[in-house]
Parts: sequence; C-alpha cells; structure tokens
Amino acid sequence: MTTPRVTVQQAWDALAEGNERFMAGELRHPQQNAARRSELTGAQAPNAAFLGCSDSRVAAEILFDCGLGDLFVVRNIGQIANENTVATMEFAVAELGVAVIVVLAHGSCGAVKAAIDQTTANPSEVTPAIREELEEIRPAVQQEWFATQQVSPYVEPTLIDVDAVGRRHLDETVNALMRQSTVISDAVAEGRLGIVGCQYQLEEGRVSPISWVGQLDVAR
Repeated sequence: MTTPRVTVQQAWDALAEGNERFMAGELRHPQQNAARRSELTGAQAPNAAFLGCSDSRVAAEILFDCGLGDLFVVRNIGQIANENTVATMEFAVAELGVAVIVVLAHGSCGAVKAAIDQTTANPSEVTPAIREELEEIRPAVQQEWFATQQVSPYVEPTLIDVDAVGRRHLDETVNALMRQSTVISDAVAEGRLGIVGCQYQLEEGRVSPISWVGQLDVAR
C-alpha cells in the first residue's frame, strides 16, 4: 500500500484553487512542458484520482488547471461505479497513493437524461450495452420521481429535474465506491483518503462539492 504524499486536505485544496483559476480565466497550465514529460518517463505520483463523466465538456485536467502526472482519471457515461472503475480507483489508492478521489458529475448530463427516458412508457431505442449502464442511474431517477410526486402528483418522469437526479446519482456513486471496495473504505477510515462528489456547472465553470467522506473541509 503506497502512502499518500500529501494530506487529504492539501490534495483537495490544490484542486479547489485550480478550479478558481479556471473560473477566473487565469489558467497557469502547470506541468505541461517537455521537462515535465521527461520527468515522468520512469514513474507517476498523482495526488488525486477522478471518476468522471465522459462528456467532452468535463475534462478534469482543464477544470482544475492541472498538468501531466497530476491526476489519475477514469471516465464513463454518468460516472458509474462499475467493476472496472472501482478497480481503477483501488489501483490509484493502493499503488499510486492518491489522497483524494473526486467523483465528477455535471449539469444537463446526457446520460441522466437518457436514464430518465428509459423509465418512460415509450423509451428511445438504445443498444443493450448502453441500457445496462443506464440501469445504474435508474435508482436515482426513481427516487427523484417519487420525491416529486409527493409535491406535485402525476408529474411525468420526463419532467423531473435532470440535475436533481444527477445529484442523487452522484451521492450513490460515492457510496458505491465505499460499499464495493474495502481498499477504499479502509483508506477513508484511516484518514489516508477522502472522496468528494462534485457537480460541474457548465455555464459558470464551478465545481461544487455535493457530498464527501473523509477528513477534509470542502468549504475552505
């Protein structure tokens, strides 16, 4: 088990500062030169890992103003915690010594919209592989639809708030990483790892923490 090189708080603070630069249009583009490329030929030592949505507008290295070797990233539609992604995050913790995992969702997520559509009476046709992935988002769709019904009965599933569903699914993904991996949950319990579930706002460029576990203060 590789020991983290920075604290959980230090790892998160560096990311938060990078996102502030991105929002302000003051990117430094660190660690993106030939010298850094040569430095990394023998090994990597990222301090943060990302499980993010594959959306082309949500590239973690840009949103957090990072460079080569800074982040260990895996992406899929809807940032789903399946067997592959959990194994990748375990590798980041156990072998690379990352101090924080960021689960990165975003507003107006197409995968969430597609998952909502699949719960309707006449869903759009999708491939079996896509349908299987979207099933992981269905519980969040059902939870938000049920909550909406308590306020406004008879609301059609297609009218529920996409971003609200996305936040529910984000919480579940954070919980799934803890639930499915003792490597990850033990690292959190021992104070070596934090997990932050974030939602990226497309218009503003802000990455907002929604849920988190571990010894860190995301409001700093």
